[in-house]
Amino acid sequence: MLANILIGLITSVISGVSVWLWQRARMARVWRRRATFFGVSPGQECLIVLSHHHSSPRVTAHQDVHALLEAAALAEQLRARISFETADQARGSTSSRTEFCIGGPTTNERSAGHLSAHLPGVRFRPYSSGPDSTALVVGDHEYRLARDEREYALVAKFTPHGATHPVFLICGQMANTNRAAVYFLKRDHRSLAGTLSSQDRFCLVIRVTAPRVYGYRLVELERDVTAEAFNAGT
Repeated sequence: MLANILIGLITSVISGVSVWLWQRARMARVWRRRATFFGVSPGQECLIVLSHHHSSPRVTAHQDVHALLEAAALAEQLRARISFETADQARGSTSSRTEFCIGGPTTNERSAGHLSAHLPGVRFRPYSSGPDSTALVVGDHEYRLARDEREYALVAKFTPHGATHPVFLICGQMANTNRAAVYFLKRDHRSLAGTLSSQDRFCLVIRVTAPRVYGYRLVELERDVTAEAFNAGT
């Protein structure tokens, strides 16, 4: 009787330890895949570059602050050291740190530089009173802003020459779409890792639908534009 009880206890302990080890190994694999996708390792520096409000270089849009917090939370989960710089402060190469550069070219000078140097197939039309105001153009495709109905953002990953870690470039037509783009990366990075032809370099257009109703959360992939964005001949 006692022997049966002891055998049962030992079996339960072994089973419990096995489940714990399996869960720990599974979580370690999930963490490694996330770290690989974002190019972040524990203790490494992660730079977040924030844009300014379109009307004032000293002010940051409310939704852009939330985008920064989303990116910072992601870096914190990966146990990175986080640093922040404004668009007018950020200079030089990313070198050995992963960078999240948030904001379109009109509100973030560093984004404008990244687009010019690494994504020659991408353009943002200037703000105007016309229907193509702030339209995102990639190759032969134009993504027009329909405010509060349909808004777009560009999400790109690349590693500059001489750098060892990637840049994640977030260029939204609106501050809300910047936040949506960071949220999209956090939410969908596992599926993206399985469907993208390369995790090292990509460029995506994402669409935010009915932001007045659903905020930043109703966001989905519109199109993979990697070939057109990185091709200088487009």
